[in-house]
Amino acid sequence: MSTELPRSLNVQLHCNRKIAVFGRSMENVAEIGRNLGIIKIPDSSFISGNELNTLPANRICIICTGSQGEPMAALSRIANGTHRFIKIIPGDTVLFSSNPIPGNGVSVSGVINQLTRVGANVVTNSPLTSFHTTGHAPVEEQKLMLNLIKPKYFMPNHGEYKMLVQHSHTAQETGVPKENCFICSNGDVLVLRNGEVFEADERIQTDAIYVDGNDASGLSTSVIKDRKSLAENGLVAIIVTIDSRYNKILCRPSIVSRGFVYIKDSQTLLKEAELVVYEALRKRCSRERPSVN
Repeated sequence: MSTELPRSLNVQLHCNRKIAVFGRSMENVAEIGRNLGIIKIPDSSFISGNELNTLPANRICIICTGSQGEPMAALSRIANGTHRFIKIIPGDTVLFSSNPIPGNGVSVSGVINQLTRVGANVVTNSPLTSFHTTGHAPVEEQKLMLNLIKPKYFMPNHGEYKMLVQHSHTAQETGVPKENCFICSNGDVLVLRNGEVFEADERIQTDAIYVDGNDASGLSTSVIKDRKSLAENGLVAIIVTIDSRYNKILCRPSIVSRGFVYIKDSQTLLKEAELVVYEALRKRCSRERPSVN
């Protein structure tokens, strides 16, 4: 468990503030820390969401999830004004003790901008405001884990490619042979056989799986193919009104286009297409009577 949460809770206790914890994962971590004795704070220092209105704002500290900009996390809902218990009061201070994970920068910036828009003073982690204790294991802890386990083979998992390579170098420093370290991408296959590990020649298709109806096989159904075709080519529909009794076209065909051409700039094209369709239908109707169900 990172020391970040226990330290934050202790700071709030010394500032004579009651503590409210929001977010399922944060609540679970806090409960585990209290049960293990890592968080040595009396139960009376914690309050629930229903008790927030019983204390002045300067006596409350809220610790919540959402530092990576997750749209359904507590902090995002607070920023958007949709949280059940919490609403930002102009002048509130919001501390981001974490650094954005690569790829989450846009989401985090969006939450920060929204918090600022509703009046919060937002402080992000930086060299000038360094109050972040990482939840990730440092190199020495990784080495300790490797020395305790003493793996024959090692495949680092989770993170960017450069991180996987660095983790592999750490394993090699503890005695794992370079040829026994595997840097894999999604879809790569490792075969475990008779106490040996080797990389297979085949790869598994790991594209996104779209579920349509009851089909969760991951195979492209006809519906998915149709949607893909519509996305790539657009849609052109021709509407024709025919009196089946007299085999007569009642009005000129109407063409509806979506995602094919820009309608306002293509009126001439569409009108010519309507005439082509009309002439083709007129000739057909003169030769053949449409069937009536």
